[in-house]
Amino acid sequence: MGKKVKKEVEPPPKDVFDPLLIESKTAATAVLMLSSPEEEVLAKACDALYKFASKGDENKVTLLGLGAVEHLCKLISHEDPIVRRNAIMVFGIMASNHDVKKLLRELDVTNSLISQLAPEEDVVIHEFATLCLAHMAVEHTTKLHIFKQGGLEPLIRLLGSPDPDVQKNSVECIYLLVQDFQSCAAVRGLNVIPPLLELLKSEYPVIQLLALKTLEVISKDTETRITLGENKGLECLLKILETNEFSDLHVEALAVLGNCLEDVHALQLLQQTGGLKKLLSFVGVSTVPDIQKNATKAIAKAAYDSEIRKILNEEEVEKTLINLLKIDNDGVKVAASQAISAMCENSASKRAFGLQGIPQLVQLLNSDSEKVKEAAVTALANLTAASPGNASAVAEAEGIKPLVNTLNAQRDQAVANAATALTNLATQELFRITIQGCGVMRALAEPLRSTNSQVQSKAAFAVAAFGCDADARTELRNAGGLRPLVELLHSKNAEVRRNACLAVTVCASDEVTAVELCRLGALDILKEMNLSIWRRNKFSEAALENLFDNNLSQKYSQRGYLSSSNVITDGFYDCGQIKPGVKFLSLEELSMQELTDRRAIIFINAKPREDVLAAEEKAQDSSYEQTPLSPALSRKSSREKTRRGKGKKEEEKMKEVTEVMSKVQDLGNSHWLPPPDFILLDYINDASKAILPLTTTREQVVALAQFVANKMGGSIERDKLHDFNWELHISEIEFELKCNIVPIGKVKKGTFYHRALLFKVVADRIGIGCSLVRGEYNRAWNEVELVDDSPQGIAGLLLPPQVYIVDLMFEPGFLMKQGSAEADQYKHI
Repeated sequence: MGKKVKKEVEPPPKDVFDPLLIESKTAATAVLMLSSPEEEVLAKACDALYKFASKGDENKVTLLGLGAVEHLCKLISHEDPIVRRNAIMVFGIMASNHDVKKLLRELDVTNSLISQLAPEEDVVIHEFATLCLAHMAVEHTTKLHIFKQGGLEPLIRLLGSPDPDVQKNSVECIYLLVQDFQSCAAVRGLNVIPPLLELLKSEYPVIQLLALKTLEVISKDTETRITLGENKGLECLLKILETNEFSDLHVEALAVLGNCLEDVHALQLLQQTGGLKKLLSFVGVSTVPDIQKNATKAIAKAAYDSEIRKILNEEEVEKTLINLLKIDNDGVKVAASQAISAMCENSASKRAFGLQGIPQLVQLLNSDSEKVKEAAVTALANLTAASPGNASAVAEAEGIKPLVNTLNAQRDQAVANAATALTNLATQELFRITIQGCGVMRALAEPLRSTNSQVQSKAAFAVAAFGCDADARTELRNAGGLRPLVELLHSKNAEVRRNACLAVTVCASDEVTAVELCRLGALDILKEMNLSIWRRNKFSEAALENLFDNNLSQKYSQRGYLSSSNVITDGFYDCGQIKPGVKFLSLEELSMQELTDRRAIIFINAKPREDVLAAEEKAQDSSYEQTPLSPALSRKSSREKTRRGKGKKEEEKMKEVTEVMSKVQDLGNSHWLPPPDFILLDYINDASKAILPLTTTREQVVALAQFVANKMGGSIERDKLHDFNWELHISEIEFELKCNIVPIGKVKKGTFYHRALLFKVVADRIGIGCSLVRGEYNRAWNEVELVDDSPQGIAGLLLPPQVYIVDLMFEPGFLMKQGSAEADQYKHI
């Protein structure tokens, strides 16, 4: 046997690098290793960076600064599954940092991440790829990228993953994506409902919560709600509500059911299965304010549909809402009040709330919370609309005073609805008087000044509702409410203008208010408004006419016409035709002017002596005794004059008027009083005794014409009219009175316009219908309507009335048929 020879060891190949174990102590080294061509090095470097990034946000920022993100972007699509997995793990952790997310968007990695969601990929890759996408989907631009690159479908598929982390990340990403309307609409066709409902059975609350939040967003769509019902989603949601251990999910489950309440089919399904009754019962017995508030908000939102209101009424939702008004939580009270407002559209619900809900709502008007007050008064406004029974319930619950107080609330909606509720109550006379007694007009003055158009509109409408009462109009005047009301006529809002016109129409029902409205410019605004096709409305013309009809001095001055229904009262004055653009002055303003040679202002004041003396005494009391009263102004001497006034001759009566006027002037500027006219008072008394007993209107008209002509200089021959020096006579009276204002009783030589005015004044007082028309060149005339006798042989024939012009100058009492040559000659020179 030969000798064994030791075999020599072959040296290693010269081109092979011996393995080198390196212990890296810095993140920078690991980042450099990401450029290695070796898969094992890459995998280990990514693993080390994952552990480093997991330790805190500062480490993520460090890696960002070292350029790790750029290297990792290349590795998430690496062919080696371990390298790819580890790189994605680093991305999943780092993407929670804002700056990292920003860089990832710039590098556009969403498509690469979505490609990693394929079914064949490792579950860890799914976990961290979905985690990274969930972090990035917070930003709107990334949502669009994920949607456009087809990310929804694989995310929905991964909802069925066996790994809970994948489920959680996927559903969170979907929840963020469906915030955008495109994704929300797209998930319908991707059958997302079944896997989401399956996630509700998860043992992990966070997954259940995200699934519910996603369902809450997508169930706002009608078709999605139908699909939810078809997949027994409603039963699933109700089971969550019935399970106490899921109490942390109740708010979100109710949010989904709340959306379903807006769908008639879903609601009918709930009703048929008894689910709606369970839901209302759950809301009623719950002790969690957020649950009660959100559920009630859902009911309020759903109740705007008539079919849904009917279903809710069948399930007696009113009882639940009334009970919720008692909950000691402002949010619940607001939601319940809003739901009641919505349900009021159902007549049966409206009646049900009126029985028990109104007292609760009235109590809420005293709440310290402005939101609660606003919601409660809105409900009351809706409850009392066209419902006398509910209006009575508000009054019985002592709600009138709180409603008036709410007109001073801080929130515009509360003020507007308080005005509406009070207007609803005002349709009943008893309540209107009660409300007026609470100072409603004074309270409405401030809302009229609001800058909110709805408040302006409702306040103006309320003024119209209460302005039919004289005391209410006085209260509004004293509160300074007329000025803002007039300013509302300028509003650009059509409803505000319309209601302001209506309020002016009503408030102009008495002379004092009408005159004040005119002084504030209402007349000019309305005249301009009625010339506009766009700004005029159905009340603007009525407002203008009412202002004129209750301010006859201005009507006659501007229009030159008073109808038979325009009854001249004490205080009327004729200052001639006013030119366009010239301000119409009040009688007091005219009284302050110096004596001029211009046309005298003819004044009507047939107040009894007792009234004049009482006014004098009042003026004396208000003068603070600044001017010593002469014996002629003392009360004793005034009473003596009254006693001596009976049976005086005409000259003495005229002297008395002059004396009283001088007394009035002696009072100074402290309190101006209109001059009395005892002569006119006697004219009216004499005419009543002599003319009223006559049997026919024609006879009365003729007799009155002769009476007037007799008092103003008698008949005048037509060709001697120029010799009738009435101008000199009027000037003498003005000089005697030291005033441009002349009581008509002082005029003993009057021309056409003096006689026509006196005829109209006396006729109005004794009940003879006639109109007053102003012509040119000091002409004026009266028109009367008379029925002619039936032709012979035709008994009982009723002829239409004919209009006649009354001659007061040439042949007093002669009646000229309107349109005839003699009538035209009388009216014109």
